[in-house]
Amino acid sequence: MTAMHTHDDAPPTRPLPAGWQRLTQALNALGTLWIVALMLLINADVIGRGWLDMPVRGVTELVSLSIVGIVFLQLADTLAAGRMTRADILLGRLQRSRPAWAAILQAVYHLAGALLMGIIVWAAWQPLVESIRIQEHIGAVGDFTAPVWPVRLVMLIGMGTTLLTFLLLALQDMRRIGKTPRSMA
Repeated sequence: MTAMHTHDDAPPTRPLPAGWQRLTQALNALGTLWIVALMLLINADVIGRGWLDMPVRGVTELVSLSIVGIVFLQLADTLAAGRMTRADILLGRLQRSRPAWAAILQAVYHLAGALLMGIIVWAAWQPLVESIRIQEHIGAVGDFTAPVWPVRLVMLIGMGTTLLTFLLLALQDMRRIGKTPRSMA
């Protein structure tokens, strides 16, 4: 079932291209599975500590790395489904009385999001390259270490997907501007 990008008072828009929507949903599902894996790991650590006096090494490090990766994996689908946090009071009124202005405001919002995400992607690229070059790890040598670059790569994939989702949504907004009858502009 394909979700529509809507808000409470917004007219339904066409969903994103099916392949793109499946990609964002797959990344979201991967983030959810990652959460389940972390829950199992944390429970194993608690049981190991409490009952067996054998904690699972590296749980703290893996959880701290994972949270950021999970957020970025799920961000594009959150945006595509219209679940990003924002105040819709003005937008809801505009959609009823001036749909063209509402579409313009939506396009500005999505383009600003794309710009911001583009800046973040640009800023995140060099730390990924450097992390691979220096073989950056988290943890304590001799106890537990994990490479940092895979999470940085996951973050970059999530950011890039979110950037393109912002652009696709801005394109939809611009199409709505052109289709709004002049009497409602």
